[in-house]
Amino acid sequence: MRFFPVLLVAMLTLAACGAPQAPTLGEDGRPLPQLYRIRGGDTAKLQFRMLDSVNALRSAQGAAPVELDPQLNAAAATHARDMSVQNRPWHFGSDGSSPIDRLQRVGYGGKLIGENISESYETELETLAAWMEQPDTRRTILSPQARDMGFAWFQEQNGKIWWTMVMGNPDTAPLVPEANPSATRLVPPDPVEGAAETASDDTDEDVTIITTPAT
Repeated sequence: MRFFPVLLVAMLTLAACGAPQAPTLGEDGRPLPQLYRIRGGDTAKLQFRMLDSVNALRSAQGAAPVELDPQLNAAAATHARDMSVQNRPWHFGSDGSSPIDRLQRVGYGGKLIGENISESYETELETLAAWMEQPDTRRTILSPQARDMGFAWFQEQNGKIWWTMVMGNPDTAPLVPEANPSATRLVPPDPVEGAAETASDDTDEDVTIITTPAT
């Protein structure tokens, strides 16, 4: 006679396990976004997922594929962490360094094509989709000159992610920085038209997208 109570308890337990959890609601009554937490061992998986997605987009536009470059990955990782330290999504490091400086420091012998950055709680593919919606960041991703890609991030304890993507061309001579007496950073000697920093905010307040194109 003990079979039926035990069976009933088991059925209720299974039903509770299978029941969907009610979403946490914000002050506006809408479900809060789920936190995207990146684990320590996810680096290669995320980098190659981004690489495959970028190359699929480039292929659709007739552009040659890019390859992950360890030096560009290092430059991207350095800047992602530094943006968190500064609590500011922009292209200059806390020491005034520029994207060109960072490529020089990691020993990359090619030319900077562009750098995309983002401050977000979104995944890498959601960030890529947001970059593709902006003309300047899209231009960097699809640039026919690009041959190498660096991609890295830094995630804070609260879940905020600072993303950095760098595109380069190893077959083109790099921009040679010169000492800037007014700052610790280095600057290219002859800025070209269209190479100035541009910025645009995504409609989602949690995402800030900035790019530095290079011609």
